[in-house]
Amino acid sequence: MKTLSVRLPESVHKQIRELAEREGVSMNQVITTALAEKISALMTVDYLEARARRGSRAKFERALAKVPDVPPEAHDGL
Repeated sequence: MKTLSVRLPESVHKQIRELAEREGVSMNQVITTALAEKISALMTVDYLEARARRGSRAKFERALAKVPDVPPEAHDGL
């Protein structure tokens, strides 16, 4: 694993430190988890955008036509 040196504004550093203390983990764990979650979210967005580009409205409408149109159930609240 490589070491990454990051300079944070004091306000952000304080928030991370407080969160780490509250959760009982190190600041490095908080930062690493936050970066991993952000990367995962960005990769998910890229994946969904790529899927949307490959899709077509015509295919969607054909698939939707196969779903029966039924009135909502009473518990649906519509």
